[in-house]
Amino acid sequence: MALLSVDDALALMLKGLVPLEAERIRLADAQGRVLAEDLAATLTQPPFDASAMDGYAVRSADVTSLPATLDVVGQSAAGARFTGTLEPGQAVRIFTGAPVPGGADTIVIQEDTEERGTSVIVKAGTPGKHIRPRGQDFKQGEVLLRQGTTLGPRALMLAASMNHAELPVRRKPQVAILATGDEVMPPGSDLGPDQIVSSAGSGIAAVVAAHGGDAVALGIARDDPESIATLAGTGAGADILVTIGGASVGERDLVASALARVGLKLDFAKVAMRPGKPVLFGRLGTQRVVGLPGNPVSALVCTYVFLAPMLRAMLGVHGDGHPVPEAVLGADLPANGERQHYLRAVSTWREDGTRVVRPLPSQDSSLVAALAKADCLIVQAPNAPAAPQGARVKILPLSD
Repeated sequence: MALLSVDDALALMLKGLVPLEAERIRLADAQGRVLAEDLAATLTQPPFDASAMDGYAVRSADVTSLPATLDVVGQSAAGARFTGTLEPGQAVRIFTGAPVPGGADTIVIQEDTEERGTSVIVKAGTPGKHIRPRGQDFKQGEVLLRQGTTLGPRALMLAASMNHAELPVRRKPQVAILATGDEVMPPGSDLGPDQIVSSAGSGIAAVVAAHGGDAVALGIARDDPESIATLAGTGAGADILVTIGGASVGERDLVASALARVGLKLDFAKVAMRPGKPVLFGRLGTQRVVGLPGNPVSALVCTYVFLAPMLRAMLGVHGDGHPVPEAVLGADLPANGERQHYLRAVSTWREDGTRVVRPLPSQDSSLVAALAKADCLIVQAPNAPAAPQGARVKILPLSD
């Protein structure tokens, strides 16, 4: 198969993906989930005219000439309002958040008053000041959170203020992760002389979680078609099967052929990118299969490039598809070859907020420690000419 461009490969992966079904969950469990429906307020906030300060509720007509002496006829506190109505010459002691009594239209802060027994002397004040009108924040029926919103602390606080105890959210995409290779062992193993640690799965699972999915580790399949097919079958209920390794063209790269025996319909097996050329994609029934390179750096770069957008599409994330962010080069960039290059880079920020990115000294795709230092990938198009320091480049931020 010929090499596909990154854009064409991603388009095939996203083709036919629609947001998953909705489910209702407790507000307390909704951090990081994606809203499946528009959310409207069930009440008006504040539900009454409320005092913004501690002080005295008065009639503006009584404080046009200062100082003014008023009779204190009661108090209004949060949760315990004054039930009467102010008459001329009267004031009510009031606290922040308390309902403004009927007849009052001004709050005089306590610093501008002086208590005299059952009276108060108002020394200064501005008519209409320090009152939060009913509905100032939002009104009942007003849609405040949109479908596709990823729920974080601010959105969840707003949902609670809207009096929602449960929220409609998208089901989390289920991603089964299968590592392959006779040479790879789980982290923490006592390694033999020819063995290495299986590390890519940990990074991929973290990206899945960060993008709203649930990752399930299927273990490590041996370089044997039966082992690959058997372990892959244990993840048959997942929305996406991700394999690591075995996607290239070597004699021991068996993923495509092993899964073909159980029904894999392959769309492509190579992408014009670096790192990460040996990427395959196909379908096992309704399950989508993404085969990633065994090289951990290549696998994680491909996870950001391909798997993260798939998860966003399945969740219907609001605002996806925005233009690719840009930054300014902090060093010269040599011309690129025929494959789209994702250079590991670190950022600094100028005082004006401009992001400046510098490629790491080595772009060797085996360097996991170097990838951990990077906070973004510089996206260099195929056959792009050399770019000087100061040129604008597209980047892919690496968010944990």
